[in-house]
Amino acid sequence: MTTTAAQPPVHHYEENYSRGQAFTTWLKSQYALYILVALLLVATATKGSIFWGGTNLSNLALQMSIIGVVVLAQLIVVLTGGIDISVGSALGLAAVITAGLFGGPSVWLGLVVALVIGGVVGAINGGLVAFRGLEPFIVTLGMLALARGLVYAYGNGIPIIPDATSTYAKIGQTTFIGIPVLALIWVAAVLAIGFALNRTVWGRRVYAVGSNKEAARSSGIPVKATLWSVYILAGLLVGLGGWMFLCRFATGTSTAGNLMELDAIAAVVIGGARLAGGYGKVFGAVVGTIIFAVIANLLSLLNVSTFLQDAFRGGLILVAVTLATVHFTRRRKAAVPTEPVAK
Repeated sequence: MTTTAAQPPVHHYEENYSRGQAFTTWLKSQYALYILVALLLVATATKGSIFWGGTNLSNLALQMSIIGVVVLAQLIVVLTGGIDISVGSALGLAAVITAGLFGGPSVWLGLVVALVIGGVVGAINGGLVAFRGLEPFIVTLGMLALARGLVYAYGNGIPIIPDATSTYAKIGQTTFIGIPVLALIWVAAVLAIGFALNRTVWGRRVYAVGSNKEAARSSGIPVKATLWSVYILAGLLVGLGGWMFLCRFATGTSTAGNLMELDAIAAVVIGGARLAGGYGKVFGAVVGTIIFAVIANLLSLLNVSTFLQDAFRGGLILVAVTLATVHFTRRRKAAVPTEPVAK
């Protein structure tokens, strides 16, 4: 008769400890979250009654909604190791063309037109990057100039007012349980992109391509198709942002989306994404978006000069990049196994 050795009991505290350790590690890396908490404390101490008022919070939500969608577009591009500096100009092009052409008389047709324009811009960028092997910065720099030039040429610097102005404005002013509809659209986009990145094969491919393109190609991942799909999706998000711009302001202006690419890149970086690709979360991008919206809102409430606002945001970007660099350096050192010393 043979006997088997007794198996050691499984202690739940070991599992709880590993989860707690992971949560502690996560907290240590949330620099953006700490910055946001500090900003909210400053806002409460200086302009608490105004800042937390219903009108100001509604304006803050509207301000975050448009740039928030563009930040999502920038995030998925950055995850592949690329960058898209044409997002602001593409948004302006979608807004102006939608206001003046086929989408002008109809809000919902305008949404389709804006998505098509954004998707075409993204497809061109992605095609040149994925299939021609061109550098994303150079490609999107050219698209920035092209799209902005088309915006100026079409409108001649004059605001374009759509025929369905009142309908656009109504959507921009509509709320649901006290929350602006445009903000809810942003939340829906956040949930959709978060699900796609974390719960789908496509999302795993995006992270793999950003981490190491050659390794991803060797493992059978269609790198070119993945890159192209990322830029197309980014273009669709930017097109959605152009339509949301029309709903908020009911006018397509030649300056729509101007320098928005800088805010989008800054929000992605301050949210913890690595510009080299392969690392970044939707949660961090959302926190980065809120940070810059709160900064702009708070400094406006404090009547701070626009020039000082830009300087403050620039300083915050430098701090965030420095903290992120320290974080990635620690992660890299922790990932490298130490060799035993020979006696």
